Amino acid sequence: MAPSLPSLASIASVLALAPSALAGFAASGTNNIAVYWGQNSAGGATTQGRLQTYCTDNGINIINISFLTAIKNPSTNFASAGDLCDPIAGTGLLSCPQIEEDIKYCQSQGKTILLSIGGATYTEGGFTDSASAIAAANTVWDLFGTNTAAANRPFGSAVVDGFDFDFESTTQNFVPFASQLRSLMDGDGSKTFYLSAAPQCVYPDAAMNDMLDGAIAFDWINIQFYNNFCGVINFSNPNAWNFNVWDTWAKQTSKNPNVRVFIGVPANTGAGGGYVDASTLGSIISSTKSDYSSFGGIMMWDMSQLFQNNGFLSSVVSSLGGSSGGGGGGSTTTTTKGMTTTTTMVTSTRTTSTTSQPATTGVAQWGQYGLPFPTLHPG
Repeated sequence: MAPSLPSLASIASVLALAPSALAGFAASGTNNIAVYWGQNSAGGATTQGRLQTYCTDNGINIINISFLTAIKNPSTNFASAGDLCDPIAGTGLLSCPQIEEDIKYCQSQGKTILLSIGGATYTEGGFTDSASAIAAANTVWDLFGTNTAAANRPFGSAVVDGFDFDFESTTQNFVPFASQLRSLMDGDGSKTFYLSAAPQCVYPDAAMNDMLDGAIAFDWINIQFYNNFCGVINFSNPNAWNFNVWDTWAKQTSKNPNVRVFIGVPANTGAGGGYVDASTLGSIISSTKSDYSSFGGIMMWDMSQLFQNNGFLSSVVSSLGGSSGGGGGGSTTTTTKGMTTTTTMVTSTRTTSTTSQPATTGVAQWGQYGLPFPTLHPG
């Protein structure tokens, strides 16, 4: 896909927000915003800025880097951002010093940075037994956790703030994997680590119900209220829209009784099926915040689409009860090895660009929806 390009003015105007309000995940908050980065689903050569570009605002609290696409033989895919990485010999991993630098910068700005595992192309199906699942969790922790002396770390000395699970097909033995990862995070005293998941809105979730059914303590869940009949597009239909079901899950089934439930939405018309405009989403937010105490905020797919959509982020921030510095067009900084350029773009309309596709492509986050254009995200 090659829609119109977002500018660092669009990004800058949306991101020109008060530093004093910077914050990561708020466990008791109702104004969290989580956005996936790394898959450039907008598809242009410059539609995905480097990670740190999106970390200077007071609107986005959580960024999910996507994706670790395989676990048994760990593999990463960051779409166009991977062009700035180098393959790690003998593995499916990439060494990404720019992302390493940017994770540290974003964390210094108060952002919560997770690594999302899975995506639509995850095909391993889980693990044959508990022992292999536990061993895999130990490997993932070595690659991205606090053991910065471990070999083959994609982000070097940077330590993510936790992990997000985005599995789109049936899996097995993920409870011991997730339990071990949770244990490793909780047992590390260096900082607070988080675990989230991104189930479909259909309940129970076909891919992750074993973990969601009271077995694993998630801090929040990013529910895909799109690409399905139960999505935001059918908010006015009580036989379809089912946040009430997930609110009941949070209070009666979740291992963590304080889990937060995020409404996941497409950040633009091209990001997924069932997009609603900012005004409509604002009404949904207001109603859901009022009716359900488990509501914790909004998740959006994905960053590249969000910054194509003039004013969407600032409107969501406002609807959640925050403040925003704007949301218009701007510029984004795109770096290739040895060269950095800044491109000015307009995002008031979504038109087809003549720019070429990035060299590294990925796959869709949500496998249930066949996008009408090539996608740049592995998951």
